[in-house]
Amino acid sequence: MLRTHRIALLFNANKIFDREVITGIAAYLASTRTAWDLFLEEDFRLRLSGIEQWQGDGIIADYDNPQVADALAACRVPVVAVGGSYDSPADYPAGVPYVATDNFKLIKLAYDHLIEAGLRNLAMFSLPEAQENRWAQEREKGFCHLMRRDKLEPEIYRGQCTSAPLWNEAVEQQIAWLHSLPKPVGIIAVTDARARQLLQACALAGIEVPEQVALIGIDNDPLARMLTRIPMSSVIQGAEEMGRTAAHLLDQMLHGVRLADTRILVPPAGINVLASSKHERAKHPHVMRARHFIRQYACQGIKTDQVADYVGISRSTLECYFRQELGCSVHDEILRLRLEAAIGFLDRGDCNLTDVAIKCGFTSSQYMHSVFKRELGCTPRAYQERARSNAPALGLPPLGIPDLQA
Repeated sequence: MLRTHRIALLFNANKIFDREVITGIAAYLASTRTAWDLFLEEDFRLRLSGIEQWQGDGIIADYDNPQVADALAACRVPVVAVGGSYDSPADYPAGVPYVATDNFKLIKLAYDHLIEAGLRNLAMFSLPEAQENRWAQEREKGFCHLMRRDKLEPEIYRGQCTSAPLWNEAVEQQIAWLHSLPKPVGIIAVTDARARQLLQACALAGIEVPEQVALIGIDNDPLARMLTRIPMSSVIQGAEEMGRTAAHLLDQMLHGVRLADTRILVPPAGINVLASSKHERAKHPHVMRARHFIRQYACQGIKTDQVADYVGISRSTLECYFRQELGCSVHDEILRLRLEAAIGFLDRGDCNLTDVAIKCGFTSSQYMHSVFKRELGCTPRAYQERARSNAPALGLPPLGIPDLQA
């Protein structure tokens, strides 16, 4: 009989990073014959007192919170630490194996993406200095290194911590910072939550995204994306791989392997590139303003006349500008974003096609069906089946559908 070990997972299940690490641990258990009974609090920070006396066999813990390292310093069972990487080797916890997200590579991936988009003004939106935010300060170090390497002066704004009483003040300060930056500018936010705040500030200030401010976050958090009007680009951390690696290390330790001070850095898994960072230099301010409006409201059923009203010019004049600059109509641009949104829903898994059509601003599921057939050569149902089978994605060609719904 295989022995079943009792393992504590000390993570905050409210954080997307922690949840993905836990998912990786579960994937390791499912792919091996390892048998663990898992102890998992919704938020372990509420019950750290006495954890060093826990009568189990091992612990995997989030060490980004310095209180955790202190609480587990006297722990007598094997511990594997998970957290962010550090520029200085002295900052790593001593005596425990450590699996880290590579903070420098996270920032470099976002930095290179914005540079490749043609942006030369870059800034970072970080978090206030605090012991629990050490990982954010490490990301700042990476950003500063890249900027100085390129002979540029780093621009970092930390703002305030999220707080209901100070929310209005924080937004006003973010808008003032955004106005102070040279445009166009690319901004790296240390998390998707911070990126979402800036997207809201840009919307309130009437700052066009991504023409004036191109923005990318870190975490690829689906909840944060659902709460933004403009689809948000994000660096995908290798958090699941970190979880699998941490579980493998602990499994080895439970079988007598000594791994103290082992350090493994896990690189990011890639970038989910969406509208917020797809910077294109617009030649005419009316086109830039119109596209900013369309990105926010395409899925709410807007029509060409409403876009023209927002810009403050006639429909025919706006159509002329669009044809000259983009080679398409205003309706084509609206429809392109609706298609992108529908494809995003279908790629994420099971969903009702009628609900998708409504959420994406199509007047009916039949109309969405005809758009898919004309532009992608398949029905929404066929596209969904293709996504489930992990077949290569179909490219979205330039739209040229008759303006039936404009």
